[in-house]
Amino acid sequence: MTLVLVTLFPILYALAMSLYAYDGEHRQGFAGLANYGRQLTSGDFWQAVNATLVFTVCSVALELLIGLGFALIMNRASGRTWIRSAILVPWVIPTVISAQVWAFMFNIIPGFINHYVPLVPQDFSWLGQRFVPMIAIVIADVWKTAPFVALLLLTGLQTIPQELHDSARIDGASAWQRFRHITVPLLKPSILVALLFRTVDALRVYDLPKIMTNGSFGTETLSMLVRRFVVETPNTGIASTLSTLTFVLVFGAGLLFVSVLGRDLAAGAQVRR
Repeated sequence: MTLVLVTLFPILYALAMSLYAYDGEHRQGFAGLANYGRQLTSGDFWQAVNATLVFTVCSVALELLIGLGFALIMNRASGRTWIRSAILVPWVIPTVISAQVWAFMFNIIPGFINHYVPLVPQDFSWLGQRFVPMIAIVIADVWKTAPFVALLLLTGLQTIPQELHDSARIDGASAWQRFRHITVPLLKPSILVALLFRTVDALRVYDLPKIMTNGSFGTETLSMLVRRFVVETPNTGIASTLSTLTFVLVFGAGLLFVSVLGRDLAAGAQVRR
């Protein structure tokens, strides 16, 4: 009960504050849903939603693909701890530090990325023009978090009985057929868990775009927009409204994945029976 109250109180308190008009941090009066109407018709809000969703979809999709590849490598390299350690190194580096390093490499000066990546002009600005900075942020996030996805998927891979692969190999199934018809179906619960964790986390992203671009060139996310109305141009009502809308988005995504995961686990239990 105490845990429920501790969890619900900040949510309900923010919801209550979002229903009032504020002059900075001073309450002016009851506003009803006016703050929500103001934000839902605001260009800044929808720009932040767009940036958040683009980041989430691109980073999570790439992390799933790369993480699955890493998981397969780590699973086959059983006993070679140095391979697993090398893959997991980016994950253990604090996000603030990795963001600073990637911002340094993407800058024109010293221009590490431009110098070492073929076909990229030396004066190409990764962080100084519209649309391109989001690519840099996604790359930094994928590098940092794909190992975490790999770790989750590796756990799922190690629960798949080796006898299934051996039987399929004896029956003449190719490596691709074994992967498609054995590994992927049995790994689906782990994939859904990885997608749940990463999607919920990506929808709340703040540190990477803040450090790498400070929200410039269309990279301001919902969390950064909330901070703007908390710190830079304080307005408690608008900040609470944005926090509530962000919570609804994250909660909706989490609920979707949990419901899909629950149905998948229930179907798997029926099959095993």
